[in-house]
Amino acid sequence: MGSSGKKKRKPKQADLADRHALYEASVQNAEAECEFIAETFRQLRGRPARVFREDFCGTANICSHWVRQHRENLAIGVDLDPEVLEWGRRHRIEPLKPQARERVRLLQRDVLKVRSGPVDAVGAFNFSYWIFTTRALMKRYFRAVHRTMVDDGVFFLDAFGGYDAFRELEEARKLDGFTYIWDQAEYYPVTGEMTCHIHFKFPDGSRMNRAFSYHWRLWSLPELTELLTESGFGRVTVYWEGTDEEGEGNGVFAPETRGEPDAGWIAYIVAEK
Repeated sequence: MGSSGKKKRKPKQADLADRHALYEASVQNAEAECEFIAETFRQLRGRPARVFREDFCGTANICSHWVRQHRENLAIGVDLDPEVLEWGRRHRIEPLKPQARERVRLLQRDVLKVRSGPVDAVGAFNFSYWIFTTRALMKRYFRAVHRTMVDDGVFFLDAFGGYDAFRELEEARKLDGFTYIWDQAEYYPVTGEMTCHIHFKFPDGSRMNRAFSYHWRLWSLPELTELLTESGFGRVTVYWEGTDEEGEGNGVFAPETRGEPDAGWIAYIVAEK
């Protein structure tokens, strides 16, 4: 016991946890994303995609997997947040083998203005591009992506929806060593704007509240596909997730023209230049 006579408090799990590592474990499957991009691009274009740009790249987890996928793959990660880019450099890029590390560029830039050079494919995942809450801004972004791609480039996005997407709710999912909580805190039907948070809860009862917060517009698939077409993309296809015997998503995505009226769904949008 020290001179103060007070016993030092044992740190809570929430105090020790790394929010970026928790995020990756909760909502990302970088290996599956890279496989979908590579396989779909080859099916559509008859050649491999080699140069990939990850917009809103965050920790650059997908970039790191992309360059490990093939020795000729190059990755460019773009994000405005210097803190998350530094985390990604330290934890995802520096641990790569030297030859792979040299094939990654991380840029602290605005995706509306970035000049990355021509790329085969661009990805914007985890609904990050929904920060553009007006048609004008979204079209500006889509046109910027269109300009940066090679003549047969392909743009990969994801989207979510379903009738639960319009509700203010919390959903908890137990993972290894913590519980992930998705919080749809606010939704405004007139504007389509919504505010969402990610919280983490730990076995010792501690919580990391609002580890991440988002202010988005809840875009519909018809709105997005129409905007992509208006922005110069040729064919735009929605890839819908299949289900297993219990009716749960099986991680297999295939082209779909109608979809199902589920409570919650996630889909890819693939836009060909």
